[in-house]
Amino acid sequence: MDKIAIIGNGPAGISAAIYAVRAGAEAIVLGSGDSALLKAEKIENYYGFPEAISGKELFDRGIKQAKRVGVELIEEEVVGIGYTTGLEVIAEKGKYDAGAIVIATGSPRITPKIEGIEKYEGKGVSYCAVCDGFFFKGLEVAIVGNGKYALHEAMELTPVAKKVSILTDGLEPEAEIPEDIEIDKRKIRKLYGSNDVLNGVMFEDGENKDLSGLFIAVGTAGSADLAKKIGAATDGNKIIVNENMATNVPGLFAAGDCIGGLKQISSSVYEGALAGLNAVKYVKENGK
Repeated sequence: MDKIAIIGNGPAGISAAIYAVRAGAEAIVLGSGDSALLKAEKIENYYGFPEAISGKELFDRGIKQAKRVGVELIEEEVVGIGYTTGLEVIAEKGKYDAGAIVIATGSPRITPKIEGIEKYEGKGVSYCAVCDGFFFKGLEVAIVGNGKYALHEAMELTPVAKKVSILTDGLEPEAEIPEDIEIDKRKIRKLYGSNDVLNGVMFEDGENKDLSGLFIAVGTAGSADLAKKIGAATDGNKIIVNENMATNVPGLFAAGDCIGGLKQISSSVYEGALAGLNAVKYVKENGK
């Protein structure tokens, strides 16, 4: 399967897709249209633009260029990565098989400002249901979040946990939650525990909710979240790659801000190109 799936439609992702197509592969790009590039008012240091250009205009030009060479662009939120006969991208509306995947989301993990989260990280607080769900088998757990990512994590935990709740921390749910998953929209004041182990959460109204595990899934899945779900090595919010933009997971590549380094459009374009070319090389050599 000479198909490369790219997660992220910013400079790194679009560059990876363009180079993959020009190298003879089929490429799809999945993105939710929230690239950090869109927030840049003026860009004055990018090669070939003597006058300043807005981030939105540069973003739009990249999208048009990708479409012109035959890249398929899909506007969906990605919630996971997994295996079937090969690799697959799990998005809000479906699953997409690929011979290789390039993560180019550039978005860091979002940690809500709730007292006690850092204290109980790894001691009841987790950022990956797939990675840590087994440790809470038969126990009561909750997810902090209000969107599709939080729902996906809840569905991962439902088969193993005794009870699963979604805590929106004062926000309205942005996804349709099944009836068997409890929703609590109260604002969270803090986490509490004993002997450095999480015991539960306290809401702003003073009421406590006892829990064995709390999974953080605020906003959309960040690059490190996606990488961890399939066993890729990370360092904090950064995905660890080699000189070919390859992770330790065969067929999984990463490029752009999500791997750290110089956070510039020029470096993201280069890394995306390198990831796209090496992803194509991987699928051709491995008959994917």
